[in-house]
Amino acid sequence: MTGVDPDRLDDLQLMKELETIHRTRHDTLLHGSNDALRMHNERMAQLEGEYLRRNPRRPIAAGRTREGARER
Repeated sequence: MTGVDPDRLDDLQLMKELETIHRTRHDTLLHGSNDALRMHNERMAQLEGEYLRRNPRRPIAAGRTREGARER
């Protein structure tokens, strides 16, 4: 694994890591090697999984659901 184990990050560090990985996603997809993209996918899944574990009751915007999308 690359980076600190997500469960060892405090909430602020986890959010910073998530912001960074989401910001770099597009460039990695377009210009990264297959190995870089694979590692990016793995790290993103780890970080997002940890966020979801910590925030099981996070607010869900109505427009971000299937029903809400159909209403648009």
